Amino acid sequence: MLGDMMNQMNEMQEKMQKQLAEQSFTAEAGAVKVTCNGARQFTDISIDASKTDTNDPEELEDLLLVAINEALGKAAEYESGQAGGMMKDMLPPGLSGLFG
Repeated sequence: MLGDMMNQMNEMQEKMQKQLAEQSFTAEAGAVKVTCNGARQFTDISIDASKTDTNDPEELEDLLLVAINEALGKAAEYESGQAGGMMKDMLPPGLSGLFG
Protein backbone atom coordinates (compact mmCIF):
# COMPACT_ATOMS: atom_id res chain seq x y z
CA MET A 1 0.00 0.00 0.00
CA LEU A 2 2.77 2.42 0.90
CA GLY A 3 4.60 1.52 -2.31
CA ASP A 4 1.47 2.26 -4.34
CA MET A 5 1.09 5.64 -2.65
CA MET A 6 4.75 6.48 -3.32
CA ASN A 7 4.34 5.53 -6.99
CA GLN A 8 1.23 7.68 -7.19
CA MET A 9 3.10 10.61 -5.62
CA ASN A 10 5.98 10.23 -8.08
CA GLU A 11 3.58 10.11 -11.03
CA MET A 12 1.74 13.19 -9.81
CA GLN A 13 5.01 15.05 -9.27
CA GLU A 14 6.20 14.20 -12.80
CA LYS A 15 2.86 15.34 -14.20
CA MET A 16 3.09 18.60 -12.24
CA GLN A 17 6.65 19.25 -13.49
CA LYS A 18 5.47 18.83 -17.09
CA GLN A 19 2.54 21.17 -16.48
CA LEU A 20 4.82 23.75 -14.88
CA ALA A 21 7.22 23.67 -17.83
CA GLU A 22 4.28 24.37 -20.16
CA GLN A 23 3.12 27.48 -18.24
CA SER A 24 4.46 30.91 -19.13
CA PHE A 25 4.86 33.90 -16.81
CA THR A 26 5.70 37.39 -18.02
CA ALA A 27 6.64 40.49 -16.06
CA GLU A 28 7.61 43.99 -17.12
CA ALA A 29 9.58 46.75 -15.46
CA GLY A 30 9.92 49.87 -17.53
CA ALA A 31 11.80 49.00 -20.70
CA VAL A 32 12.41 45.37 -19.68
CA LYS A 33 10.10 42.41 -20.28
CA VAL A 34 10.99 38.88 -19.18
CA THR A 35 9.23 35.56 -19.60
CA CYS A 36 9.89 32.33 -17.75
CA ASN A 37 8.12 29.01 -17.49
CA GLY A 38 6.89 27.29 -14.35
CA ALA A 39 10.14 25.34 -14.15
CA ARG A 40 11.75 28.76 -13.64
CA GLN A 41 13.67 28.72 -16.89
CA PHE A 42 13.73 32.04 -18.69
CA THR A 43 12.49 31.81 -22.24
CA ASP A 44 12.64 35.46 -23.31
CA ILE A 45 14.12 38.78 -22.28
CA SER A 46 13.43 41.90 -24.29
CA ILE A 47 14.58 45.46 -23.79
CA ASP A 48 12.93 48.43 -25.46
CA ALA A 49 15.88 50.77 -25.98
CA SER A 50 13.55 53.67 -26.71
CA LYS A 51 12.25 53.53 -23.12
CA THR A 52 15.58 53.55 -21.28
CA ASP A 53 19.01 55.09 -21.29
CA THR A 54 21.16 52.28 -22.64
CA ASN A 55 24.23 54.19 -21.44
CA ASP A 56 23.10 53.71 -17.82
CA PRO A 57 23.83 50.05 -17.01
CA GLU A 58 22.68 50.40 -13.38
CA GLU A 59 19.19 51.43 -14.48
CA LEU A 60 19.00 48.47 -16.84
CA GLU A 61 20.28 46.09 -14.16
CA ASP A 62 17.66 47.35 -11.70
CA LEU A 63 14.86 46.93 -14.24
CA LEU A 64 16.04 43.41 -15.04
CA LEU A 65 16.09 42.45 -11.36
CA VAL A 66 12.58 43.78 -10.77
CA ALA A 67 11.13 42.01 -13.82
CA ILE A 68 12.95 38.73 -13.12
CA ASN A 69 11.86 38.66 -9.48
CA GLU A 70 8.25 39.39 -10.43
CA ALA A 71 8.18 36.64 -13.07
CA LEU A 72 9.73 34.15 -10.63
CA GLY A 73 7.18 35.16 -8.00
CA LYS A 74 4.32 34.47 -10.41
CA ALA A 75 5.79 31.05 -11.23
CA ALA A 76 6.23 30.19 -7.55
CA GLU A 77 2.68 31.26 -6.73
CA TYR A 78 1.31 29.09 -9.53
CA GLU A 79 3.41 26.12 -8.41
CA SER A 80 2.23 26.51 -4.82
CA GLY A 81 -1.39 26.42 -5.94
CA GLN A 82 -0.77 23.34 -8.08
CA ALA A 83 1.01 21.53 -5.24
CA GLY A 84 -1.84 22.28 -2.84
CA GLY A 85 -4.33 20.88 -5.33
CA MET A 86 -2.21 17.77 -5.75
CA MET A 87 -2.16 17.18 -1.99
CA LYS A 88 -5.94 17.58 -1.77
CA ASP A 89 -6.37 14.99 -4.52
CA MET A 90 -4.23 12.48 -2.62
CA LEU A 91 -6.05 12.75 0.71
CA PRO A 92 -8.94 10.47 1.60
CA PRO A 93 -12.43 12.03 1.35
CA GLY A 94 -13.21 14.28 4.27
CA LEU A 95 -9.59 15.22 4.98
CA SER A 96 -9.05 17.56 2.04
CA GLY A 97 -10.13 20.51 4.20
CA LEU A 98 -6.84 20.24 6.09
CA PHE A 99 -5.07 22.28 3.39
CA GLY A 100 -7.56 25.14 3.04
